[in-house]
Amino acid sequence: MKEKDYAVKDIKLAKQGQERIEWARRHMPVLGKIKEEFEKAKPLKGVNVIACLHVTVETANLIEALIAGGANVALTASNPLSTQDDVAAALAKKGVKVYAIRGEDEKQYYENIESALKIKPNITLDDGADVIATVHSKHKEYLKSIYGGCEETTTGVIRLRAMAKDKALKYPVVAVNDAETKMMFDNRYGTGQSTLHGIINATNVLLAGKTVVVVGYGWCGRGCASRAKGMGSNVVVVEINARKALEAAMDGFQVMDMKEAAKVGDIFITVTGDIAVIRGEHFKLMKDQAIVCNSGHFNVELALDELKKMSKSVTTVKADVDEYLLKGGNRIYVLGEGRLVNLACAFGHPPEVMDMSFANQALCVKYIAENHKKLKNDVYKVPEEIDTRVAEMKLESMGIKLEKLTKEQEKYLSSWSMGT
Repeated sequence: MKEKDYAVKDIKLAKQGQERIEWARRHMPVLGKIKEEFEKAKPLKGVNVIACLHVTVETANLIEALIAGGANVALTASNPLSTQDDVAAALAKKGVKVYAIRGEDEKQYYENIESALKIKPNITLDDGADVIATVHSKHKEYLKSIYGGCEETTTGVIRLRAMAKDKALKYPVVAVNDAETKMMFDNRYGTGQSTLHGIINATNVLLAGKTVVVVGYGWCGRGCASRAKGMGSNVVVVEINARKALEAAMDGFQVMDMKEAAKVGDIFITVTGDIAVIRGEHFKLMKDQAIVCNSGHFNVELALDELKKMSKSVTTVKADVDEYLLKGGNRIYVLGEGRLVNLACAFGHPPEVMDMSFANQALCVKYIAENHKKLKNDVYKVPEEIDTRVAEMKLESMGIKLEKLTKEQEKYLSSWSMGT
């Protein structure tokens, strides 16, 4: 491979990255089985795929499954701090077009997307909709060759549904994020565990006895709240949705608005997919040495520009921990520059949950390749048969058997005349 065909930090990291990729593979049996099927059937032969995803060991296994299916793949990072440089090197060494370097600035980030787009994609995979946004705003010439795309984040799906509503979406997209075998497990158990891992990894703070404020009670918020509770924290939930707030209260958590929560929290986690949910008015109410982090896709959830204006100084006190010294003397610690704390400060989701998420991705890429002519320019749910198949394959890999209905039970459930 020519050097111009990739942009990674250090190709010499490839051996270390390959070892880690293989370790993750052992914990991703569903994706492994799909890869075997793809190798035999080649359902993606000649299909060009651009993947704008977190460049991790789990993602590497997805990329290898797509290539096994016959796809030509270009990979770029979906977040400047989520790339694992050894993984990028390992994939580049194998001939994959990889454009991802941990810590790249915004200019390099978008240059890497531009480089990956040169593959002239038929299918796009997004983690935050940046490729879709770039194609629609800057490279409409690629639209005629694109069959469709997949989106794997709540944030991205929100953006795409807004585009579809405004008739601005120019090709069909499958909302992989909304598959039950993704959302209920990846978002809840993956984000919950990896977010706390990121906080602990960056700070080594004791969670027991601390008040943890979780802003947003979707599946990611539920996961963060339940994991923090399990570590002995007092958990406060901030919500705008009445039903979710009620659910959080029934789950045993205190529910407050952001101003009240700002006064009592020791650790703050945002998981909303919205902009500026913690603002200057909240930062000024926080305790000295409050820890603030974000586990939503983009760092816009924290109004860091407002925090900076309120501060006398900003100092990096240790890796991934910035101290904002407020003019009143209080200190606020921001983790991972406000970017995804579970990837900026830790390893991201465990492979066991990404196994299901990326199984959905792989099967949805196949679905788009085979069905794109029937699809309109809209956001689609993952077909139920794919979602169900992933669940069944995961259960099988865990050695768990399902109960089956008897004929009498089937008749009872489908009848209105049998009575009680």
